[in-house]
Amino acid sequence: MMPDGNDKESRSEARQRLLTLRRAMSPEERGMRSARLVANLHDAFRHIGCRTLGLYWPIRHETDLRIWADRVSAERRISLALPVVVERAAPIVYRAWKLGDDMVRGFWNIPVPARGGACQPDVVIAPLVGFNGTFRLGYGGGYFDRTLAAAAQRPFAIGVGFDVMRAPAFEPRPHDIAMDVIVTDEAITWRDAHEAKMLRR
Repeated sequence: MMPDGNDKESRSEARQRLLTLRRAMSPEERGMRSARLVANLHDAFRHIGCRTLGLYWPIRHETDLRIWADRVSAERRISLALPVVVERAAPIVYRAWKLGDDMVRGFWNIPVPARGGACQPDVVIAPLVGFNGTFRLGYGGGYFDRTLAAAAQRPFAIGVGFDVMRAPAFEPRPHDIAMDVIVTDEAITWRDAHEAKMLRR
């Protein structure tokens, strides 16, 4: 049940509700929503300059972007990277990756590249558990915000998820970092609309 305007939902309550919502979707519905999300992401990405793209390995019914990223990498000569947790409560390290590379199990059994040097993406994509405006609600570990805050040069940050994962009752905290753009199966929401069309380098 969605909270009303006088009953703010806690972050943990929102997270649990939204993960349950995504898990309850049929494979057909998730597939249709994911296809629309990828189409919108491709449209948004045309306006974003990129040399190295950090993406994610999909878990828990997240949209799989690996095929799309492989295609974009070939079309635009972009390097790809996947996140690796090397230490709890520390920033993520990105490791060079391409489709077909050998993988090993990392933290929480999420596959990570078996080889590949560390790199610093200038654009990163993070999956959403939920979102409010351009603020992302993740799984609660704080790894992505910590990584953005620690970067010597902040990468352009893209949040992706289904539009039904909007969580207007969750309020961002002071340390939360807004995404530069949120892409869903229904919409593309830029944090700074005035700069959105001038991002290609």
